[in-house]
Order: sequence, then structure tokens, then C-alpha cells
Amino acid sequence: MNKLIVIGAGAAGMMGAYAAASRGVSTTIIEKNEKAGKKLFITGKGRCNITNNCDISDFFPQIVHNSKFLISALYTLGNEGLITLLNENGLQTRVERGGRVFPQSDRSNDVIKTMLRLVRTAGAHLRLDTAVKRIEKQEETFIVSLGDGTDLHADAVLIATGGKSYPRTGSTGDGYRFAQEFGHRIVPPHPALVPLEDVHHVCPKMQGLTLKNINFSLFQNDKRIYSEQGELLFTHFGISGPVVLSASSLINHEEQPLVLRAEIDLKPALSLEQLDARLLREFEEAKNKQLKNVMLELLPGKMVHPFLVESGLNPEKAVHSVTRQERERLCRSLKAFPIAIADTRPIEEGIITAGGVCVKEINPSTMESKLVRNLYFAGEVMDVDAKTGGFNLQIAFSTGFLAGTSVFN
Repeated sequence: MNKLIVIGAGAAGMMGAYAAASRGVSTTIIEKNEKAGKKLFITGKGRCNITNNCDISDFFPQIVHNSKFLISALYTLGNEGLITLLNENGLQTRVERGGRVFPQSDRSNDVIKTMLRLVRTAGAHLRLDTAVKRIEKQEETFIVSLGDGTDLHADAVLIATGGKSYPRTGSTGDGYRFAQEFGHRIVPPHPALVPLEDVHHVCPKMQGLTLKNINFSLFQNDKRIYSEQGELLFTHFGISGPVVLSASSLINHEEQPLVLRAEIDLKPALSLEQLDARLLREFEEAKNKQLKNVMLELLPGKMVHPFLVESGLNPEKAVHSVTRQERERLCRSLKAFPIAIADTRPIEEGIITAGGVCVKEINPSTMESKLVRNLYFAGEVMDVDAKTGGFNLQIAFSTGFLAGTSVFN
């Protein structure tokens, strides 16, 4: 019987093992952590955004790098197929805003339990607390050297080790090294879906404040690379939240130095003229109030003082003495509040890693290496990534499934 070794018991690895073992392939998963699905456990703040229920054709605009490479994988196991598979094996799901699919229980652990059930029912063997040190190939046999000094032999290997984000979950870049040793090119890894740091430390003054229904734009070298409406969070280092994370994936890290600037439209429903008319009304009704008090009608309290100072306006100034030029400046700031961005947070804090094994060297119809026969890849170890909303986990499940159904086929 042909033997497959899967390295990594994350979403891609477990799905690949299930797909192979259910076809009768003798399958062993090697996982260096003490339990499977360690990164799955923390995704979606512990709730696990499994996939998105949009039409599968709508997935591709959400994929940032190498969307065409994923056509076969996403059509082999799409979102509907994944949801059906999980439902039939005891995991109930529900759809939330933006098409995001979560387990009904809101517990990522239930997703892991379902995947482990699939793996074991299919007959795959799981070895935990086992590190892989090296993979070699002698003629048609792979030799997988383990941390305890022993070797395993296999006819095929699936590398599903993840990227370099959240290293405490085991994603420490091992897969890149394994791939390189077989001659594969690695696209330099960088963080994706990652918060951004501000230059002037304005954001920490608003730490903990969430803005909803704002429009967020990100510029690189004065070119707009992202603009979407959604939710943003101020933090002790800068900004985070769904729109910020999605924007971060579009940064071109090869363009150095990184010159980044964000703009927040705090009133996207109003034009500049409509906003000015509203300000005039507010000012007319509160002539003798201080500017900072009138702005409470337009902004959350925590934001008023930093916003006015950054806009070059005196928070203590009486409304009746605000000049036309100052009012216009106020309008412009409300429509495009600027934040100079220093950089992304480190790769260890990225939800996912962009970069990885170059997909030009992988067969998109099978996930098999074009350089080494019977060597397969799946998930984040490859140079594929997408925006937030369940798309990245679907990519992991889909590529794992395609690899598992292709091996020895």
C-alpha cells in the first residue's frame, strides 16, 4: 500500500489527510505541537471563521496573491462542499454579516474536533509532539527524519506546515526550509492581515475606541491601494480592525522605503457640502459653546480632543470665533482624517503570512511539486493569501483536499 506522510495538523494538513485516507491511502500526519489545529483554535478570536458563503466565483476578487492558481482547488472543494462535509459530520454552522460562516457553538474547538473525527474515521494516523527535522528523497522513497532521531519512509509527502505568523502555534517557517532543500524558490514572507503602526503616536490617545461604518483608505507612495467601508479599532500602537487588516495585505513590501498613509472618512454618508451645512447648523445652535463640546455631536468623546489637535484647531475655542477657513479644515479632516503609518506590526502578529513557496513551481490541478515527483503542498506555506472573511481558511481546506485527492491518483 502506498504511504503518505502529511507534515502539519492544521486545516490544510487534516483535510489533506482525510481526503487521502478516505481513498485507501496509508496516511500519517506528523504534528510538532501537543495537539492538532493549534492555529485553528485561535482564529476568529477563538470562534473560527470557517469560510464565506458567497458564490464561489466571488472568492477570487478576495484573493490577494495568485488567485488563478486556486481555481482548481476552490472548484474541487468549494465553500458549499466544505459546509456540507462539516454539517454531515456533526458541526452545525451559521452565517453572519458579510457571509462569514462560523460554528453554531462559536467554539473553534468544535471545528477541530470535527476535523479530527474525519481524519480518524478515514483511517489516518496522527502523531503529536513529533518534530520533523529533515526530508530527503532517495530514488522514489522519501525519508522523513524526526526530532527523536528516528526516520519514517513514505512514497509521498504533503507539506502543510503553515507560514510564519503566530509562531507560538508552531508556524515557524519549517515548510519553507523543506521546500528550499528540494530546490523550490521561496517568495520572501511578510505579514498579511496585520495591524498598522502610526508614526506620530496619535492613535494610542484613542486606544480601545472602535469606529463603525467609516470609510478607510490606505495610500502607498501617494497611490491609493485600498478603500472600503467598515470597522476600525484604535490600539496602543496604531490601528487594527477588519478594514485595516484587509488593507495591510495589499502593501507592496518590495517597494522600499515603505511610505504609507491612511485616511479615515468619518462621515461617508455626507458629501463635503452636506457636512459643511451640518456644521453651520451645529455652530448656529451652540454659538457660545467650546468647539470640543459641539464636536461631541459628530464624534465619539474619546476622539474629540486628539482629532481637533491633529486638525490644528484649539479644542477650547468658542464656536462663534471659529473662522470659515477653520470650519473648512474641520470638514476636510472629518472626510479624510490622516494617519501617517510607520509600518505593519511584525510578521509574528500577522493573522496569515503572504509569500511562501512559489506557486509557479506547483501544479495547480494537483498541488504536486513540478520539481519533485510525489511532493505536495497545501495551505499557507504557499504564496497564496486573501482578505478577511473566511477566505484564507477555505483556501487551506481546498488546497489540502485537492492534494489529498490527487496523491497516487
